[in-house]
Amino acid sequence: MAMESEKPLIGIFGAGGFGREVMPFAYRQWHCRFELVFVETVPSRSEVNGCAVISLEEYAAHAAAEKYFSVAVADSPSRERLVQDLVLAGGRPLSVIFPNTTLYETSDIGEGAIICSNSIVSTNAAIGSHFHCNFGCYVAHDCRIADFVTFAPAVQCLGNVHIDRHAYIGAGAIIKQGTRDEPRRIGEGAVIGMGAVVTRDVPSYATVVGNPAKPLSK
Repeated sequence: MAMESEKPLIGIFGAGGFGREVMPFAYRQWHCRFELVFVETVPSRSEVNGCAVISLEEYAAHAAAEKYFSVAVADSPSRERLVQDLVLAGGRPLSVIFPNTTLYETSDIGEGAIICSNSIVSTNAAIGSHFHCNFGCYVAHDCRIADFVTFAPAVQCLGNVHIDRHAYIGAGAIIKQGTRDEPRRIGEGAVIGMGAVVTRDVPSYATVVGNPAKPLSK
């Protein structure tokens, strides 16, 4: 039986740590006009922190005329698959922008982003869809960030940095700025370790750590 609601539905996918950080702001922002729930593929509980937890099948069967979602799952390949599943279930991506953020009007941010408090996206940055920007991050001028990139807390991404799809930037990492003609490049699926200081380009699927950042020894 389809679940019934007179309100549009917002599903925060993932009731783990990050999802539980995202939900309180989403609830304060939208609970008067929307029904808010956690969504999980196979829920292990019916409620988390006072919010109902429903399955992906229940989300798909929900009778709300409008359904939205935000995927609070750090693993970006999983996040991409879940976005596809939720769109097939009738949902539309929703960006969750926390208070105390600074987003320059000259920058562009794709759909489905989560940008947490005390973060800054500066001038003329271009960010793809389903970007995770955790607490206290900085994206400087003229950066180009592709789809499904993840920033852990307190990342400092300086100017003219280009980051490809599915890259993961660890907590407290600093990426040294490039130039307009030679931007600093972080390849697809690259992993930058916690606290690393990146002074050179990082190839696709490489993992770098340390200061200055170097490839992780096998």
